[in-house]
Amino acid sequence: MPNNPVAIGPYWCGRGRPILVIAGPCVIETEQLTLQIAGVLAEIRDRLSTPIVFKASFDKANRTSIHSFRGPGLQEGLAVLAKVKETTGLPVTTDIHLPDQAGPVSAVCDLVQIPAFLCRQTDLLVAAAQTGRPVHVKKGQFLAPSDMAHVVSKLEAAGCRDILLGERGVFFGYGQLVNDLRAIVQMQALGVPVVFDATHSVQSPGSLGGATGGNRAMVEPLARAAVAVGADALFFETHPDPDHALSDGPNMLPLSQLEGLLRRLLALRAVVESFSHE
Repeated sequence: MPNNPVAIGPYWCGRGRPILVIAGPCVIETEQLTLQIAGVLAEIRDRLSTPIVFKASFDKANRTSIHSFRGPGLQEGLAVLAKVKETTGLPVTTDIHLPDQAGPVSAVCDLVQIPAFLCRQTDLLVAAAQTGRPVHVKKGQFLAPSDMAHVVSKLEAAGCRDILLGERGVFFGYGQLVNDLRAIVQMQALGVPVVFDATHSVQSPGSLGGATGGNRAMVEPLARAAVAVGADALFFETHPDPDHALSDGPNMLPLSQLEGLLRRLLALRAVVESFSHE
């Protein structure tokens, strides 16, 4: 059986542990901006005594348009993530798209992330599992929660027991995602912690023609619902100026709003946890 809870850097995620937050910009735009965002997240971590893992992508390989910004690439991106880790003390994570990226990423990152569109790619899962790092796999928008049992089995077969699964909505026709919050409970039943991806859940895929749209006003309502259901972790992409971000701007949360949102979600979490003592 997988481990639950799972160790990620100095933190634990899972049953009986404080809710974990994974946050950061969609993509590394510049080193300066990335460090600025990470610095704010470190301050929030300290003020709220909340475990936060920093996330940013070195390459967005699944952009809608070939002309869209993808990021600085593997080598430069990992150098920026290493600097984030060194200067803030935040554990870091990023996503991989190819098996040969797993080794270099695991040398820097505390958590390896598999994008939703690639969650069934066996070679990618095996490569991630063999790094020895915990692995966070986002459930594909085209899969039922029960299908993720096969993902867990692939990771276990390759030697990984430190597994997190992510819920980020399911396709509802064209250009729409909906969240069936039963997925959180159903994937937890596989013996793994479950991360609720609040910002990708409000995407409208392909709705802007050459880019993906979204509705960030729905981030907080969905995050509240996920906390009420009992999610083990929350995932937010955040940016100081989302409307001018180079990727996923419409669904990213303004950085200035993140701390207030987390305070409300932590208060809700305390209420939910009180039920277990009745």
